[in-house]
Amino acid sequence: MRNLGSKKSLFMKKIIQTSEAPAAIGPYSQAIESGNILFVSGQIPISPKEGKIVSTTIAEQTEQVFSNIEAILKSAGYSFQQVVKTTVFLTDMSHFATMNEVYKKYFTENCPARSTIAVKELPQGALVEIELIATK
Repeated sequence: MRNLGSKKSLFMKKIIQTSEAPAAIGPYSQAIESGNILFVSGQIPISPKEGKIVSTTIAEQTEQVFSNIEAILKSAGYSFQQVVKTTVFLTDMSHFATMNEVYKKYFTENCPARSTIAVKELPQGALVEIELIATK
């Protein structure tokens, strides 16, 4: 017979929230930790201090996205080295090379799996959004 108590713990989730990253702009959490897996919601380049997008170039916006992600990872006790999967959304694939230059500053070796998807538009006129999964 299975131990239902331990099975229950596999499905527990912890909401991750930090003021160092932008607050959710809808009914979602910045991140959820379930067991030893962290699911970080898509981050757009909102400055947590300004509460809006202040950068205009794809390089600046990608840097802000990674700053937001870093704050969430840190608040949950994770680092970029523990990221196993990212999904990048771009409003224009001509931004891919510039985004990639910023991206590779954060993932220098043992890089995570990644998908990059072109989308028609992103919230608040953002040029880039990145979501990820990390594991301990």
